[in-house]
Amino acid sequence: MSLLKSSSTIAGFTLVSRVFGFIRDMLLARVLGAGLAADAYQLAFRLPNTFRRLFAEGAFSVAFVPMVSRKMAMENGEAEAEKFSSDVLSVFIWVLLGFTALAMIGMSGIVWALAHEYQDVPGKFELSVFLSRITFPYLMLISIVSLLTGILNSRSRFGPGAFAPVLFNITLITGILIGAYLRGDGGDDTIVVYILSGAVALSGAVQLAYLWWAVRREGLALKIHRPRATKDVRELGRLILPATFGAGIYQISQLVDTFFATQLPQGSLTLLSMADRLNQMPLGIVGIALGTAILPSLSRSIALEDKAGATRVQSDAVELAMLLTIPAAAAIAVCAPAFVNAFFVGGKFTVENGATTAQIVVALVAGLPAYVLVKILTPGFFARRDTRTPVLTAAAALTVNIVLILLLIEPFGIVGLAAAGAGAAWLNTLLLFFILRKRDHFHLHISIVGRIARQLLAAGVMTALLWWLTGAFEGWFIGDVWQRIVSLLTVVIGGALAYFVTGYVVGAVDRERINRIIRRRKAA
Repeated sequence: MSLLKSSSTIAGFTLVSRVFGFIRDMLLARVLGAGLAADAYQLAFRLPNTFRRLFAEGAFSVAFVPMVSRKMAMENGEAEAEKFSSDVLSVFIWVLLGFTALAMIGMSGIVWALAHEYQDVPGKFELSVFLSRITFPYLMLISIVSLLTGILNSRSRFGPGAFAPVLFNITLITGILIGAYLRGDGGDDTIVVYILSGAVALSGAVQLAYLWWAVRREGLALKIHRPRATKDVRELGRLILPATFGAGIYQISQLVDTFFATQLPQGSLTLLSMADRLNQMPLGIVGIALGTAILPSLSRSIALEDKAGATRVQSDAVELAMLLTIPAAAAIAVCAPAFVNAFFVGGKFTVENGATTAQIVVALVAGLPAYVLVKILTPGFFARRDTRTPVLTAAAALTVNIVLILLLIEPFGIVGLAAAGAGAAWLNTLLLFFILRKRDHFHLHISIVGRIARQLLAAGVMTALLWWLTGAFEGWFIGDVWQRIVSLLTVVIGGALAYFVTGYVVGAVDRERINRIIRRRKAA
């Protein structure tokens, strides 16, 4: 399976998931607004979700997938990979149970560490702790889902793992609708967040059942036996801890952002979460898709000492990422007020909430290309079993992030907090790139640099058109449903046509190279 086909499979299902995610957050904004209950739920949701991205999808994936891919490349690889996966599952499930139990017992301390300011608002701290205890089992369930996804990804079966989040969003949408129905007009918002928090935990069970079925369908008979700390399991454990920090700078930054956001006026955490939804759309579709798709191929190329192949895999990923991320960042920045008004404003989510959210979006997407590039560059280290370097670069970026927050949060509030994260992401990207280049592990050919420059030119033309279109349709974005749909379609289609037509004319895409990517197949 080619890189383009692999990443397209992941991106396609991720797009479907992000659409459902938008529907989820549109309903959530209108039903809860940006008040006490909304903030408490956002904190309760962030805790397991951030740990999920940090440990399960971040550290575990970048450590486990290269190891199981190397097993697959060995003689009798299928049997060896299946045995290794069963050993890991048998240990992993007990570690997760213990961690989840301890976290639920100590949840008051965890919430206090992240949001002690909530104690100043009557009932807010207690509600946050209660909801967090309801949602946290989701982490255990989704971590097992990530293990099963890694097993399938190592076999180039990317579809089931990419589709699972669709089930997550459908479950949460159902929870919101049930909660809103039970609350009625003018009722207590706590009933909504109770139901919704329960839906978060339930969604983990739904995804686990689906992935277990997908693994069985693939012909794999994983067995849970008495946990054994085999040599391979111990090696995986040694890799996970540094990988947690190296691959998870974005998630660690989110925890830092959560701490500072809870010290700002009520509703700030909710507004930050809504703004991040727009930022996560291209990040998930492009960055996570490419990062997930290249890791097995990169690991096999390095195991076979195919230096040219490894460089080619990452170069293809960088070119495809920038082709899609540059226009996405520019378009979201220009259209932020329009998008926020069309998607979120309504019900309990006020126009003032929308104006602040739009400013946060602009600050967040300034770092979007950097977040995507980090997803592509870090596999270059993990595939070579180098977990130390990404840890050091992540530590430097996190330190700069905290310094920037302290400098920007007082004059600019929640917007300054978002801008600090974007600046730190660019620092992390530059450090990773120059270290790979210095070690002669990766370099960008001048032709790719030239095409990226032409992509920037095409994005400039697109930005000018979008600026004009958003002004022409300004009133439509907060109009009735059909006005919102028409104005959004006009902006999206017009911007896409302007970018790709201009890109074609100026040579922002190497058509011959793209055709080679499509034809290329993974080595057995």
